[in-house]
Amino acid sequence: MAEASSKAEHLVGVDLGGTKILAGVFTSSLKIIGRSKMSTKAERGTSSVIERIARCVQDAVDECDLSLKQIKGIGIGAPGSVDPENGRVMFAGNLDWKDVGLRKELEKQLEVPVFLGNDCNICTLGVHEVELEAKPKNMIGVFLGTGIGGGLILDGKMFTGHNRTAGEVGHMVLEVNGPKCTCGNRGCWEAFASRSALFRQIQQAVKDGQKTVLTEMLGNDLKDLRSGDLRKAIKQGDKFVEHIVEEAAKYTGIAVANLINIIGPEVVVIGGGLMDALENEMLSVIVECAREHAFPGSDKGVKILASKLGDDAGITGGAVLARKETK
Repeated sequence: MAEASSKAEHLVGVDLGGTKILAGVFTSSLKIIGRSKMSTKAERGTSSVIERIARCVQDAVDECDLSLKQIKGIGIGAPGSVDPENGRVMFAGNLDWKDVGLRKELEKQLEVPVFLGNDCNICTLGVHEVELEAKPKNMIGVFLGTGIGGGLILDGKMFTGHNRTAGEVGHMVLEVNGPKCTCGNRGCWEAFASRSALFRQIQQAVKDGQKTVLTEMLGNDLKDLRSGDLRKAIKQGDKFVEHIVEEAAKYTGIAVANLINIIGPEVVVIGGGLMDALENEMLSVIVECAREHAFPGSDKGVKILASKLGDDAGITGGAVLARKETK
């Protein structure tokens, strides 16, 4: 339990996703002391989602026997394109948001300073600062989940580029005539190796008559398919699922090689829900493929690791952002 001091010295990190909201309360030294989770229910509209974020923060703070007066700042990772200076979410497809003044609304409801960043940038910040103790000067964070996102730490600082969209690695085109991506392009990395892409490929193959243990586990429509089910199927010797996952890992390796060639990082950290569930099945293939495709010498001494922070990367990064901004 937190100390009884009423001074505002705690931080809150929030990870806002299309399906769930996570909030975590941290000490000033970035140790997590409490958390809360809530479904986003984006279909209920913007103001409802903002109210739910506020409630999720309040629940996490209550769980630690603290009050909002003891919170110094709240850092939020939001999906899509974000304007951190004005605290606005410019576009978030999976929330159906366009130009939403998230900071202003939340500050009105919670009366605590709020800071905003793109979700994958914020996850990268969390991994860099807490998991890697801010040691690498140049690092790439890659997150394989519903989509694929990334973040860049260059010269020790988060790099967001001219239009603040740097790090949109998932939309690197790997095959010009490849499958259609949600962004409108064809052959993006995200269209080959995101969780949505894998599920789509599996569901289509099953429709076309492919046999898999997944249908025995979940029925023919595979309605409740989760990343962990793919791991279970592979453990049961399902060669079809193993092949699908391996192909996704190969494409990821090629994309990582491209990033190494262009950025020259010391470390590439791979996280996200898909990676959490399938690290044993994917990481060695990713590393091997990345080293095979990197420009000779460019990957020398470069570490390619799976993040250990898992689901906590976003809330940890949010707390890091809040600490940086309130110092």
